[in-house]
Amino acid sequence: MFRTIRFPEVAADLRPETPCAKRALTAAAGALLVLLVAGCTKAAPAAPAAPQAMPVATMPVSLGDVPQRDSYVATIKSRRTTTLQPQVDGRITRILVRSGQAVKAGDLLMQIDPLKQQAAVNQGVATEFQQKAQLQYNQADLARQKALFEAGVISKQAYEQSTQGFGTSTGAYNAAVASTATQREQLAYYQIRAPFAGIVGDVPVHQGDYVSATTVLTTVDEDRDLEAYIYVPTERSSLVHAGLPVELLDTAGNTLTKTKLNFVSPQVDNGTQSILAKAPVSAAGNLRNQQIVNARITWDSKPGATVPILAVTRIGGAAFVYLATASSNGFTAHLTSVTLGDPVGNSYPVLTGLKPGDRVIVSGVQMLQEGAPVKPL
Repeated sequence: MFRTIRFPEVAADLRPETPCAKRALTAAAGALLVLLVAGCTKAAPAAPAAPQAMPVATMPVSLGDVPQRDSYVATIKSRRTTTLQPQVDGRITRILVRSGQAVKAGDLLMQIDPLKQQAAVNQGVATEFQQKAQLQYNQADLARQKALFEAGVISKQAYEQSTQGFGTSTGAYNAAVASTATQREQLAYYQIRAPFAGIVGDVPVHQGDYVSATTVLTTVDEDRDLEAYIYVPTERSSLVHAGLPVELLDTAGNTLTKTKLNFVSPQVDNGTQSILAKAPVSAAGNLRNQQIVNARITWDSKPGATVPILAVTRIGGAAFVYLATASSNGFTAHLTSVTLGDPVGNSYPVLTGLKPGDRVIVSGVQMLQEGAPVKPL
């Protein structure tokens, strides 16, 4: 935009032919040129300020005890588990439990129709009473025959016949008693009871089903005193022994429980070429029979470098840490690739990439980039 400039001394006479007008026009043109040059000239840009160093917390790399560990697949098994199958044939008349129900030893689980067997028991009882009556008669007859024989009234042969009759009736009565007991034992098989306290598994049968000795009725698993079955490769045979610490983990890597090996098989499994090791597990509600978990065995501890978990940056699946390295103007952040082991508490053991004396940046890692100036605290 241009501004209109007025000169009072030439305002009265603007005729171009007058000397005064010529001098006024020349002066006005000069002033306008100065203003145009001044308006088009820009100031030189200021030099950019140096980036300010970011305060960060650092930790020197030092050697400490790093556990040497391996992880294997383990199976949780109950020390007492059973599959219930009937010992008699018949039709199920009652099912008194449901899957997942806790039962005590001796609790009635199912009932198989016992009417036929109950009739056999009743028949045995009747035979027992019959034989008992015969025995009592023969016993009394023997007493009479003995008195007559001693008085010389009857012959010895008659006395011996009475003695034989008493012995025969005694044997028949005892056989009837044993037969009745057997029938009662057989009758008990029509009631399916829990052999020990535990948890009822799946119940695949239904009321009214006809079952036989090959029919699976249900399972009962003891819900305590579990064991972890761990199969260790034979290349670790020189290291595995009872007493080694074991950590059981779920699929997400969370610790379920900690224990120690209490059994190592003296034999190698020919099919898997592995050694069976067992560790006791206390059932705490988070482990079940036949559950698959990860078992981490700690073999030994060796000196090694560790870094906090928060200091690790993941890029494309690889692990990196920032080091505070000295430069001409102070310290800068240097991104370094590292190889890490399994986490121990809140730290990672560093297998490669660091050496003692390196200063690892442990704060503000998300806001750093390679070469950024830092100020170690």
